[in-house]
Amino acid sequence: MASPRGVVWPLIRKEWRELLASRAWWIFLVLMGPLVGVAFISAVRAYGEASGRGGTSAGVGEAFSPLVGIWAPTFSGCEIAAAFLLPFVAIRLVAGDKQSGALKIESQLAAATWVRVAVKAAVLLAGWLIASLAAAAAVLLWAAYGGSIYAPELAAVVLGHLLNAGLTIALACAAAAIAEHPSTAAIITLSITVGTWIVSFIAAIHGGLWERLAAYTPTAMVGQFQHGLVRLDSLLIAVALIAAGLAFAAIWIRIGTAVRRRAWASLALGVAAVALTGALSLIRPSWDLAENRMNSFSRGDEAALRTIAAPLRIRVHLAPEDPRRVDLERRTLSKLRRVLPQLHVEYVSTTSIGLFEQTAAGYGEIEYELNGRSASSRATTPEAVLESIYSLAGIAPSADNDDDFRGHPLAAEPRGAAVVFYVAWPGVALACAALNYRRSR
Repeated sequence: MASPRGVVWPLIRKEWRELLASRAWWIFLVLMGPLVGVAFISAVRAYGEASGRGGTSAGVGEAFSPLVGIWAPTFSGCEIAAAFLLPFVAIRLVAGDKQSGALKIESQLAAATWVRVAVKAAVLLAGWLIASLAAAAAVLLWAAYGGSIYAPELAAVVLGHLLNAGLTIALACAAAAIAEHPSTAAIITLSITVGTWIVSFIAAIHGGLWERLAAYTPTAMVGQFQHGLVRLDSLLIAVALIAAGLAFAAIWIRIGTAVRRRAWASLALGVAAVALTGALSLIRPSWDLAENRMNSFSRGDEAALRTIAAPLRIRVHLAPEDPRRVDLERRTLSKLRRVLPQLHVEYVSTTSIGLFEQTAAGYGEIEYELNGRSASSRATTPEAVLESIYSLAGIAPSADNDDDFRGHPLAAEPRGAAVVFYVAWPGVALACAALNYRRSR
């Protein structure tokens, strides 16, 4: 019998041939260009119009950040493709082996089941990277227009979408391994995807534990990376979930093992995955790779805040759907959590929208407690929050404004982008597909 190492390369070639024979992958490849293209063209036009109307060489901060104005909307096409197209490619690769009987032949090889699943995942990831060249074309076009490219923030965006693709592949492989038919696997995958959106919706209404859970959904994770924020807990949890999904698939493609035994192994894997993700959620380190430092306070403010060693407690009397709470969380509290490890935030409300709480005593107040001292305020701006904290801590406000981001205005038109994404990309993909099918005959 061949050694496991000698089996891997034939498995890779076999899975690669299966991928190239899959119509789902070629359709996915053809559609990736227009999906990325429509987002990129719209983003460039909006960016150019804003630059032409009010842009100067100094810019106006975040309004002219390529991260927000170009990369986030452009790569949203990849997010749509990962949610609605990539699962069918993965399901086709796994379920096809079950229907054709190839899975029974593979089970006789020396390679372990996890090796076979890992090879499938690697080939699927390679297929995703090929399709992602559409986004690379957008980066090259932006550079050709004279646009600014800040490598760290672009790398953060790419990493986020790579992890998102990995999660989709793992989920689809697990669904295809347990389901008897590809259509059932597709329904399972779509149901779980929609379920993560429901969690985010519930979190926006009720907050609390739901809000913590929603922070680790694929949509929220991609949103963090698209804003240049790399959180170690999100990164490790994504990797852990990918590994758990592929391990689940490896358990269920062992066709010679009793169903009860596979079910118990799946249950143990689920418990271990939940425990591991819970532990990883306690990890604090994060990195703001955005050029405009949109996820951080100024360096001077951060240096001043790090001198606070005592626990800081903030009690916010705002309902989950109150716009002031959303503004406070995104612009201030999320930044504070990255600087103050002993920050404790508690949201208080009796309703989800706060409409009938407006006249209640204390609604809208933000209470601060530090070193036995307390203060309250109704202002939700970052400046007001920092002023309250500095007052309790006895710290002089920082006057360091060296971090001001002036932006990169560019009054450009998306010249040639329509030809690249709507004509050249689909044409080349269709030509490659035709050539591949001709050679396979």
